[in-house]
Amino acid sequence: MEGLDLYQGIICVNKPADFTSFDVVAKLRGICKQKKIGHGGTLDPMATGVLPVFLGRCTRACDIVPIQDKAYRATVRLGLVTDTQDTTGRVLEETAPQVTRSQLEEVLASFRGEMDQLPPMYSAVKVNGVRLYKLARKGDEVERPTRRITVYRLELEEFDQENQTFAIQVHCSKGTYIRTLCHDIGRALGCGAAMDTLIRTQAMGFSLEECYSFSEIQQAADEGRLAGLLQPVERVFLSYPAVELDGEQTKKILNGARLDLERLPPLAGETVRVRSHTGRFLGLARPDRETGELVVVKLLAGEDDQ
Repeated sequence: MEGLDLYQGIICVNKPADFTSFDVVAKLRGICKQKKIGHGGTLDPMATGVLPVFLGRCTRACDIVPIQDKAYRATVRLGLVTDTQDTTGRVLEETAPQVTRSQLEEVLASFRGEMDQLPPMYSAVKVNGVRLYKLARKGDEVERPTRRITVYRLELEEFDQENQTFAIQVHCSKGTYIRTLCHDIGRALGCGAAMDTLIRTQAMGFSLEECYSFSEIQQAADEGRLAGLLQPVERVFLSYPAVELDGEQTKKILNGARLDLERLPPLAGETVRVRSHTGRFLGLARPDRETGELVVVKLLAGEDDQ
């Protein structure tokens, strides 16, 4: 049955270091023996941790997942500035700082809340249609717009004063570059800093404890229990209110038809989760107040999901 999309859902991978998000997808295609697989957001090669991967028809959801916060654990080395803002990059400055814990705590406090962040040159952000990292590899530095980010939580987990290293826990808005946050903290301390390691501990509502290594996924596939590792795709849309359809409405919406809002319970919000009369998740829809109809945004169900 190779080549068929046997698996439908989300599998949370504990991404190992030195793998790109696309490498993870390629690896899972080999394990799952199916083509329709897509990742739910990039994670730097040096980083490890939570990477939700969508399988089968659930890949249709990759581009419509609601914006959600993320959480990380990073280790940082003081007194080092590199072109990539982490310890894998070319060293630009190196000093022997003597930062104290109280100094570090004071600076960390200033990085909580809303702020503007300048994306690093080594990033996938596009400027004039070109990825910044492509320009950075040529040695080019270009102007780029800042992004408004929010750091909800920034806590000092460990501090080694002798070696001038520390570890932080970060809960932040989507689009926050932790490398840049570490770099900016070092700049505020007056000595520079470079991120040494990064673990994503939460993404799309999934935690690190819910993730599996490649070896665990491979073993589950070999033993015929891979489906048991999957999370339902509906889980990433739980922030939207749900509406349940009757049998006739279910058939109509699976065929892409619009539904009369007057025949449905009152709907709140701009987007709703649509469920069949048997409780199966069908996809997302939006109420069109002008026409009085419920319009499909994206169907994520199969023909048998009635």
